[in-house]
Amino acid sequence: MEQGFNFSNELSGKIALVTGGTKGTGKSIAQRLLNAGATVIITARNAPEQANSHLHFIAADLSQSAGTQEVVSKVLEQFGRLDILVNNMGGSKTPGGGFAVLNDEDWESTFQTNLLAPVRLDRGFLPQMLARGNGVIIHIASIQARLPLFDATLPYAAAKAALVNYSKSLSNEVSPKGVRVLTVSPGWIQTDGATGMMKEIAARTGIAIEDAIQQVMESLGGIPYGRPAQPEEVAELVGFLVSPRANYLTGTTFVIDGGTIPTI
Repeated sequence: MEQGFNFSNELSGKIALVTGGTKGTGKSIAQRLLNAGATVIITARNAPEQANSHLHFIAADLSQSAGTQEVVSKVLEQFGRLDILVNNMGGSKTPGGGFAVLNDEDWESTFQTNLLAPVRLDRGFLPQMLARGNGVIIHIASIQARLPLFDATLPYAAAKAALVNYSKSLSNEVSPKGVRVLTVSPGWIQTDGATGMMKEIAARTGIAIEDAIQQVMESLGGIPYGRPAQPEEVAELVGFLVSPRANYLTGTTFVIDGGTIPTI
């Protein structure tokens, strides 16, 4: 059966939430959905440095249960529903050095941010999606779920692996009821934060920024494409996955890593 899609303004009438949407990849995803016609809500601890009147901002700490509940309540009170949830917030602040330097707080805080925050948001928004028989949930994971860097980000890699497993399980439950659940696993993304880290490494070690970038790529085992991803490239994938063009896609993990993962 043939089905036609309007690629222009294809998300018109949809309401979307992007967590961690004030900078980096989250900012690019929010802009991509906005460009497609969606009403876009973003959330983070702090307001964006440059305000965008077309985006609706909610300040919240999603690593805490109260912050998650606040976002769910405000979105549903103000907009009445949510059609698209992009669980983008995540990151690692644990010290390098392997398992011996990590304490309970390192593990707990990492899992709160990278696993439990998405779980809570899904739990908050899924009932109204299921009641309407329609919705899309995207979990932004990481290739570290399959390619962990034990010396630097052990808890982060473990949390993202759990997120991928949870996402697949959730899809099996809710896809028959009309809600699509997908995972996007990026490799290294050259956000402003990553660029700042490269500058710090270069200054600390006395090497050029280009050499610092090469060192990081080598620590990943190499990136066949030859460079990190740009945030806009990840956003374009997400924009497609939440669109009507991807209606038959659910329960799948999409890797966008320039070929970094060395296996099929």
